Amino acid sequence: MESSRCYTLPEPLVARAACIRLIAMDVDGVLTDGRIIHVGDDEARCFHAHDGMGLRLAAAAGLRIAWITGRQSRSVQRRAADLGVDDLVENCAVKSVALRRLCDAHGCRPGEAAFIGDDVNDVPALRIAGISFAPADAVPWVRLSVDHVTPAAGGFGAVRQVCEGLVAAQCGMEAAVEAYLRVGAGN
Repeated sequence: MESSRCYTLPEPLVARAACIRLIAMDVDGVLTDGRIIHVGDDEARCFHAHDGMGLRLAAAAGLRIAWITGRQSRSVQRRAADLGVDDLVENCAVKSVALRRLCDAHGCRPGEAAFIGDDVNDVPALRIAGISFAPADAVPWVRLSVDHVTPAAGGFGAVRQVCEGLVAAQCGMEAAVEAYLRVGAGN
């Protein structure tokens, strides 16, 4: 039984999830626990391996992946490159504008994009996305503004849960795992 092996979305979101072609997200507080550690001239962040595998599985299932962040950091650039993220938008003041541009570039509408955010600067992008998500520890304003709040906190598997939910609704996790194992295993 596949649903017992992966995170699944609530039934009302499954039909909408089937139309998603792009998963976009904030970085700090979504892919990380939100802490930023200054190290010399750069910043350090902790990324969770489970979130990375979720992104790889989503990509193997044919979803495009984009990170949109208000900051710029070599640690974020390196992690995005490690995971083969399709688009990294840094120093972004208005994430909804970036999301619209990414949709245009990939030939989809904002309604075919999912967005994951955790703070008030993410709300405009969350509002235009086809499905909006927040980690469990997002600020209350955001948790009350999204379609779904993950059980996991930012930096602790929230992105993995979103990816699994979307993939399960589209092609099934078993198909995504098999696709990943054919082309991505060992990365």
